[in-house]
Amino acid sequence: MACDLWLVPLVDVLCHTPDNPFAEELALYNKVLHEAGLPAVPVYQYMPGLSGEVAPVAVFDYDALHFLRRAYLLQVCGLPVTPVDELGGDYEQLLEMFESTAQQSHLVWHYDHAGAYVPVDFPHPLSDDELLAGGGPLGSSQTLLRELEFVAPSIGIDPANPPAAPAPPLAPTELEERAVPAPYDPSPFARERHVWLGLHAAATRSLAQGSMIVFS
Repeated sequence: MACDLWLVPLVDVLCHTPDNPFAEELALYNKVLHEAGLPAVPVYQYMPGLSGEVAPVAVFDYDALHFLRRAYLLQVCGLPVTPVDELGGDYEQLLEMFESTAQQSHLVWHYDHAGAYVPVDFPHPLSDDELLAGGGPLGSSQTLLRELEFVAPSIGIDPANPPAAPAPPLAPTELEERAVPAPYDPSPFARERHVWLGLHAAATRSLAQGSMIVFS
């Protein structure tokens, strides 16, 4: 099944318009951020080069996302990061054995099909009953980027000089639709690397452009 990543520009021409389609989500995110003593989601003044257009930035399949999450958990827990052909019970065991570690990770503790990362720096994912009933824990683009840089060497990526990110999808993919095949990569961590590149492109652009990353 395919997972799309979208960038939602946090500019006033979108966020302050009466028909902003993300108004309810942003209000909820601001509530959770405020309760955690954090600043609200930033909204930037329109300037040339920015627009209110929501655009896809990456697509990959859910299984590949879990392969990368598995690699991160192994790395952060000090275990060998070894490639596997399929996700077996070892990933579920990792989640159970290191649940508290998983819950502190912005990469791991996030819904597969919904939710967002905002360009506000905080150490652990934020959640409450309202978030968990909808889009899931709220993540930080800054911390997601740090976690991606941490796991990168274990899957053969130099975080200071990563390969070019795959082209974004031309159109949204349906939930049950297969993701566009990743470019050929001979690495045994090809799936993990493909997801890493998509998430890295989303996180860096989120911070550079002032955008929110949305899973769909």
